[in-house]
Amino acid sequence: MKVVKIAQVAKEPQTNPLFTGPVTMQPVVGPELSKRFMVRQVNFGRGVRNKFHSHTIEQVLIVTEGKGIVATDKEEVTVGPGDIIFIPAGEKHWHGAAKGAVFSHLYVMSPDSQTKQLES
Repeated sequence: MKVVKIAQVAKEPQTNPLFTGPVTMQPVVGPELSKRFMVRQVNFGRGVRNKFHSHTIEQVLIVTEGKGIVATDKEEVTVGPGDIIFIPAGEKHWHGAAKGAVFSHLYVMSPDSQTKQLES
């Protein structure tokens, strides 16, 4: 067993063009601990989101802080701490902080999943 205290996990700045502004990630469980899944916390700055994208394998988001939005081509849903979002493989979507808010979520995903950015 391993217990992770997220407050003790270093926040790593991300410079990925998938994001519209400042984001940090905290690796909770990576391929070194599990060959089947990764768990990372993503921390979005105020109003920051990722751009439309899709994954080759399902993704689960677990909201831990703030007010966020998860959107597809057809709907936009406001989410908060405790909400859990299931995103099917191949679904075009984005997620991030609501206007003026910060937002954090854990994601659970296969290390084999590939992300395709669908918005420039």
